Amino acid sequence: MKYKFLIAVFSLVMGVNASAVAGDAAAGEGKAAACAACHMPDGNSVVPEFPKLAGQHEGYLVKQMAEFKSMKRKNDIMFGMAAALSEEDMADIGAYFAKQTAAPGAATDESKLALGKAIYEGGNMGTHVPACMGCHGPNGAGNAPANYPALAGQHVQYTLAQLKSFQTGARDNDPNKMMRLVAEHMSDAEMEAVANYIATLK
Repeated sequence: MKYKFLIAVFSLVMGVNASAVAGDAAAGEGKAAACAACHMPDGNSVVPEFPKLAGQHEGYLVKQMAEFKSMKRKNDIMFGMAAALSEEDMADIGAYFAKQTAAPGAATDESKLALGKAIYEGGNMGTHVPACMGCHGPNGAGNAPANYPALAGQHVQYTLAQLKSFQTGARDNDPNKMMRLVAEHMSDAEMEAVANYIATLK
């Protein structure tokens, strides 16, 4: 029953309409200059602890910036970056990065890809872990209207860190605890495998 409940929850279109202000990508290019130190000018970060932003859905990026600003999502560095941003600034920055092309990713341990693929595509019914692709799509493209982020090509280290943060509750800005309900049932091996598999998606 719990597994069926999780599937039902994941089928709902959740998330706030964080992109109520239409973003201007051209204006966002200049505003995003401050982001380049960590995320690079085109949003393809080269430091694996910093997420790639290129090609991410505008609404999802706006939601994260707004929640860093309000400290609903806790990160001291990102709070400092987002604190002075207006809704228009966030929308423009989100629009800019959304239009950039994400660079291909790579696994850090190819021996984990088979398990990662199995969990990503089929979940683990025995431990009530639903398939990742149910929300994020078979190719990791996500779902923009539902504010489910694109995952394809994301750094292994970043994805793994987020899964662990959801598991411990250190990150808690997921609607209806959706990611926390998933991560709490995942083993360390499953999280590492999924993070590696996601990095290879295109």
